[in-house]
Amino acid sequence: MAQVLVCGATIVTLSMGIRHGFGLWLQPITQAQDWTRETFAFAIAIQNLAWGVSGIFAGMAADRFGAFRVILIGAVLYALGLAGMALATTPLTFTLATGALIGMAQAGTTYAVIYGVIGRNVPAEKRSWAMGVAAAAGSFGQFLMVPTEGFLISHFGWQEALLILAAASLLMMPLARGLKEHSLGHAAPGTHKQSIGQALREAFKYPSFQLLMAGYFVCGFQVVFIGVHMPSYLKDNGLSPQVASYALALIGLFNVFGTYAAGALGQKMAKKHILAFIYFARAVAISVFLIVPLSPVSVYVFSSVMGFLWLSTVPPTNATIAQIFGVAHLSMLGGFVFFSHQIGSFMGVWLGGYLYDKTGSYDMVWYIAIALGVFAGLVNLPVREAPIHRGQPLPQAA
Repeated sequence: MAQVLVCGATIVTLSMGIRHGFGLWLQPITQAQDWTRETFAFAIAIQNLAWGVSGIFAGMAADRFGAFRVILIGAVLYALGLAGMALATTPLTFTLATGALIGMAQAGTTYAVIYGVIGRNVPAEKRSWAMGVAAAAGSFGQFLMVPTEGFLISHFGWQEALLILAAASLLMMPLARGLKEHSLGHAAPGTHKQSIGQALREAFKYPSFQLLMAGYFVCGFQVVFIGVHMPSYLKDNGLSPQVASYALALIGLFNVFGTYAAGALGQKMAKKHILAFIYFARAVAISVFLIVPLSPVSVYVFSSVMGFLWLSTVPPTNATIAQIFGVAHLSMLGGFVFFSHQIGSFMGVWLGGYLYDKTGSYDMVWYIAIALGVFAGLVNLPVREAPIHRGQPLPQAA
């Protein structure tokens, strides 16, 4: 179990850490290439959509063949995508590299795949806690990598910084060896073995699965809009780029504690109540941030609060899926829920760029984020966490 946690957490640290700093490249790239913010935002939006779509198939492959091979492919795609992001000279090639390649890479190196391994190798009584540890690692990656990426941009230039990160992403390949599994595809005695089609039909007919997907849509909308557009929002309002770097780092730092706390609490209380609290609290935090005068102090306070709530939805959401449906198809089902998250991410990052270009302000998107937070808090309350009843186990083969 320790090897799975260490290797899985380190892979998430690299993958999510690199990804969380992309907002730092918005202005350097658009200014150097003479592109609009919508061009950059659209590429990141495609990245999130590609991540969501690919995550479904990456989850299926990981459930069937193991995470090791999936992560190897993801690491190579990550390196190619970052290099392409640095060298692209047209919006189309930039979108293909930043959007398609990196999106597919993230699908194979982040939560759906890693959580499938954790779910199959960690006892149920420790599963939510273990998922909290992995999510906290991803948050630590943001705290560690965002200032590092800011340093690389300022000292080497934005293109060279991306090429350095491309090389660093290949470190995920040796770490993947620690996630090799040797008993995939064999149901434990007395369990109800399902095909992929049976598992999907069961999940999509179950109202609680639909509600979890709706809540995760909101999570994606909020965090990707803030992560990508807040640096530019702050600069537009006269704050220095260093404030934005520190703000994103604080989100990562406090999310270490938030995700761990959410995972640990998920072992002791109803996960739907944890999720509802997170979404309601986000709506309140954004509202207060917009009301108070903008200053470095208000930004740092907001970033700390949002950091505590940032990815803390991930452990209780995935642990709830495992608790309801079991772990045999956990990566795949987690991939479908995460696809909803990525549709929200697409809308959040793209609307941020589109409405800014149309109105010259991010205000409308902030208001949408508040309303969606209230909606997500409400839809998580009716979720039923009890294991689904499937009747008698299927007979075992002779």
